[in-house]
Amino acid sequence: MESTRSKLMTASVCALLVTILSGLTALAASQEYRFNTWQNKDQAKDKQSGPPAAEQSAMAKIEAAPDAAAKLAAAGEFLKKYPKSSLRPKIAAYVAQETNKIGDSAQRIAQLENMLTVFKEPSDSEVISPILLDSYFSAGRADDGFRVATAYLAKNPNDVAVLTQTMIEGVEQAKKNNPKYVQQSQQYGIKAIELIESGKKPDTFDDARWSEYQTRWLPVLYQSLGLVSMITGNKADSRAKLEKALSLNAADPFSYVLLGSMLNDEYQQLAQQHKALTPGPLRDSVLKQAHVKLDEVIDMFAHAVALSEGDTRYQQLHDQIFKDLEAYYKYRHGGSSDGLPQLIEKYKKK
Repeated sequence: MESTRSKLMTASVCALLVTILSGLTALAASQEYRFNTWQNKDQAKDKQSGPPAAEQSAMAKIEAAPDAAAKLAAAGEFLKKYPKSSLRPKIAAYVAQETNKIGDSAQRIAQLENMLTVFKEPSDSEVISPILLDSYFSAGRADDGFRVATAYLAKNPNDVAVLTQTMIEGVEQAKKNNPKYVQQSQQYGIKAIELIESGKKPDTFDDARWSEYQTRWLPVLYQSLGLVSMITGNKADSRAKLEKALSLNAADPFSYVLLGSMLNDEYQQLAQQHKALTPGPLRDSVLKQAHVKLDEVIDMFAHAVALSEGDTRYQQLHDQIFKDLEAYYKYRHGGSSDGLPQLIEKYKKK
């Protein structure tokens, strides 16, 4: 029994782990939820008792300013004249949202840092800090991002969006062989899962957005925690977390790849054990165990190939895993791939 293909497959999967979840951190704590909440609150307040005309006029000047820097300057003037204005949260949210549209990450970060020198109230950081840490993470400044996240979560420990985003960034760092934030990220992930599974809707979500967030991010959190446990060598916990992720989202091919990779490691161990044994009943028994394990790998990879087919996000994953799947399938079927297309078709989304 040859295990060379197994070794090559493991190396290729490890390389893929570095890229599959990229891009999720910016999505995990979408600022749309936060901004809409501020706007809804402010609209409700305005209906009850509108702000003075002079403040509304000053607010209009902020909105009319040509760019984010000018809007921040106008906002600074507003706060000097009306430091206790009821419009303050709305202005902070608006300027932060406009700043978040700046394409250049260095300029966006500099502008957000400037915002913190203008908007100094603790409540202001509820709007600014999540965007700033997201910008730090996007710019590859993990240390700065975690610094802001740690300070923010110390005061806002139940902000599930920031917990989720920061946890996923910690996973990204772990995949890059930076274990500095593994423990912290695991704690954030566990906390985020507790909050989501409690069913208690945060103030920053309406019912529809909270339902969407729960459905989308709970399986990602379990998958991410499973990946961290895999990286740190806790295979039992990794398997439990990944199986939970699949129970929540059975259409995610990456969870099947991760579970298949773990099973493949077990197959390789049996392959090496078989290779070292002398002919006899024990060697035959180990071979049988290895074949059973390899069939489980084939099943997991067939799921992954079927569910990733035609999805550009998973093209690299699909192509690599298909090669491994085909090689393993042929090994178990006398060099023939007959029946493999039907196996893949069985697991496609209907």
